[in-house]
Formats: sequence, C-alpha cells, structure tokens
Amino acid sequence: MRIKSMSVISKLLLWIQKLFKFALIFVIIFAIIVLLINFYMKTSVKKRIYYSSDDFDFNTDCILVLGAGVRNDRPSNMLEDRLIQGIELYEYEISDRLLMSGDHGRKDYDEVNVMKKFATDRGIPSEHVFMDHAGFSTYESLYRARDIFEAKKIIIVTQEYHLYRALYIADKLGIEAYGVPSDRRVYYGQKYREIREAIARVKDFFFVIFQPEPTYLGETIPISGNGDLTND
Repeated sequence: MRIKSMSVISKLLLWIQKLFKFALIFVIIFAIIVLLINFYMKTSVKKRIYYSSDDFDFNTDCILVLGAGVRNDRPSNMLEDRLIQGIELYEYEISDRLLMSGDHGRKDYDEVNVMKKFATDRGIPSEHVFMDHAGFSTYESLYRARDIFEAKKIIIVTQEYHLYRALYIADKLGIEAYGVPSDRRVYYGQKYREIREAIARVKDFFFVIFQPEPTYLGETIPISGNGDLTND
C-alpha cells in the first residue's frame, strides 16, 4: 500500500510540475505580447504628441478632454489638470469647441457636468462646451466623437501615459488626432495606472481591429453647432 501511495504522490507531483511549466510558458508569451503591442502603439503615435500650445499652427474641430474621476462635484487632480490644459488650448484658439467626454451612466455619478461647469466658471461660453454623457471608455469616447459629434480633426487632452492609446484608437477610427499631455503634478497611484494601461493597450489593439459599436449611439450633434444641445 505504501508503494502504491508513493506512486500516486509522484504522479500528482509530476502533473503539478507540468501544469506549472505550461502556466509559466503562457505568462512569458503573454508578457511578450503585451510588451510588443505597447512598444508598437507608443512608437506609432509619438510624433503626434505636442508638449506646448505654442507648437500648433493649425485649427481643429474640437479639443477632446477625456474624463476621469470626480468626487463631491469636484474633478480629481488628474481631471482638473486635463481641464486646465483643454481651456488653455481653447484660449490659444486651437479650437473654439471643447468636447467633455466621460461617464454619466448613473444619476449619482456625473463627470461631464462637472467638467462643463469647470470650463464655464472660467469664462468659456456654454454653447462652446459639448458633453458626451456616454464616454464610458477611451474607445467609446473616440468612436462617439467621430459618429455622434462628427469630429474629423481633434486635439486629445489627457495624461501622457494615456495619450498613446487614445491617439492610436483615433488613428484606427479614421480621425486625424493630435495630443497634448496634461501632466502638471505627480499623481498618487501612478505605478498601478501604468500597469493597468499596459493591459488596456492590448485590449484596444484588438478592439480597433473589430470596431464594435459603443454602448450608446444616437442622433448626431455636430461639434460645429451649439453645445447647449448636450445639456441635461
């Protein structure tokens, strides 16, 4: 009985060893794929990133400010910096339209009205500030900027680590897009965001191949029109 028991344990250990090897191979292959996609995505769009408003000598349909967290009707540090950068570009007359795209999927959570109020409180005319209430992801924000707001040439404002993916998505959706990073301070938890972003780049690399429709579409609201049409 003891010999038989030892044989069973040996087989179990061998099976565990093989399983571990397969898991290790899978992790290595996945890590290589992540690294390659991240490298390709970043290098393919880096020339479209501008680090100063003074570098622009052209106009665009709109300045797209991508949403981030809000709390107690106040933008998070990251979102506040995006908004400040977007307003600065508006004042430089890069475009006379701001498109605030974020999550307003629940009554008790509203990024876009906070974003619009931040801009109008600083003197931007309300009719020049559009809200995309269904910008639930970077991919959806850009898809809707193209199909709902009919934007063809845009400036994207977000932190640099996020800007590469946004520009890549825009390019694959047929939008002529340029980016301005809004890194104005050190952000708590940035290491975690960098890791999450590396995985998100892989996800959106495949999303733009198949181009699924966003959660919501609807009637067009041309960005050249009146932003108050997006008020709720």
